[in-house]
Amino acid sequence: MNFSRQALLGIGMIIGGSVMLYAMVQQIGSNDAPAQAPAIVNESNNEQTVTTPLTTDIDTEKRILAQKQKERAARVAEQEKRAQAFLAEQEAAEAQALAKARAENQQYRANMTATGGDEDSPEAAQNDIATPTVQSRTDNTDTEATVDQVADSSSSTAQAEKEAREAAAQSAAKKQAEAKKVAEAKKVAEAKKVAEAQRIAAAKEQEAKKQAEAEAKKQAEAQAAAEKKKQAQEKAAAEAAKSAPPTAPIDYDVKRGDGLLRLARQYNVPVEALAQANDLSPSASLQLGQTLTIPSRKQVQRLEREAAAAEEKRKKEAELAKKTAEAKREAQRKLREARQEVKQTDAKGDFGVQVALAGNQASADEVAKKFKAAGYQVKTSATSRGVRVIVGPERGKVAALALKDKINTDPKVDTTGAWVLYWR
Repeated sequence: MNFSRQALLGIGMIIGGSVMLYAMVQQIGSNDAPAQAPAIVNESNNEQTVTTPLTTDIDTEKRILAQKQKERAARVAEQEKRAQAFLAEQEAAEAQALAKARAENQQYRANMTATGGDEDSPEAAQNDIATPTVQSRTDNTDTEATVDQVADSSSSTAQAEKEAREAAAQSAAKKQAEAKKVAEAKKVAEAKKVAEAQRIAAAKEQEAKKQAEAEAKKQAEAQAAAEKKKQAQEKAAAEAAKSAPPTAPIDYDVKRGDGLLRLARQYNVPVEALAQANDLSPSASLQLGQTLTIPSRKQVQRLEREAAAAEEKRKKEAELAKKTAEAKREAQRKLREARQEVKQTDAKGDFGVQVALAGNQASADEVAKKFKAAGYQVKTSATSRGVRVIVGPERGKVAALALKDKINTDPKVDTTGAWVLYWR
């Protein structure tokens, strides 16, 4: 267990005071015995006691006794004076040691507070150390014993004080070493913290440097790719300009081995445009000496637009024809179903589909010829308003209506004004 300097000093003082009190008690007990009272004699006056002659004269004996009492009173006064001085010195030393201990304790607490130590430790709790008080007896009969005992115990007190001082010095040195050790540990921790912060800062700086290098590399690659793309575009534009169709039409005489495909590749002209510019089929053969017109760039563009428009028109016509064919098939199907229905119901009466009302017989015959070519049965009938052209007959009005729908959707006859009438 580690004792503080103040604790050791206080313990030494308490032990010294206890020894002095114990010795005083023993001396008081020995003074109470009558047989031992004459035993307390100062060693410094032994020679005088021995040299004093003995006499039987009462007056002389009284005088000698009075002189001895006077001398003894003087010695006792001198011893009391010395004892008082010793006690004063001892109290001053104790007060000085106590003040020093308190100052060191305050310094230790300040150091502990600065270093984050525990101010509630057992060492810090002993701020006030009780100082034993030694009181001397004032009885004249026991003064010599007390002074002698004080003289005997002074060496023990001095030794205890010395040991307390040495213990206090060791405790102070140990505290100083511990404080130094704590300061060094704190310094090492601060150094480690600074080194770690520097390492983190260096790592961040290195990472930022790497990112900057990567970004610069990426930008350089993007710039190189853009430059390469630009060069490729310029090269492609130059090649296109070099191999583009001529700026003006060219008359070319066909030579042996020439063909539309070969000439189209030679002048960088589409085969369709070259054939269209010369009113030829793309697969047509050329004759030796035949003159062809090589279209210019503007003519090629115009021919391509016309070809695109023609293709679009062709697609629309094909789509329309497809829809018309589907409508015709649907009308034919409905006509078959209507005729089947008429057979099942055994409807009476014949109906026809009037497709035109001509002004004369010749016009009516022309219309009838067109319908007959499309596969219809046609008859003409003169009326007061003109000549009727009638397709049929159909048995039942349902079948006649279906025939009317078929005629109106048939692109071969190109009519939409057919209507049903009763056949006469």
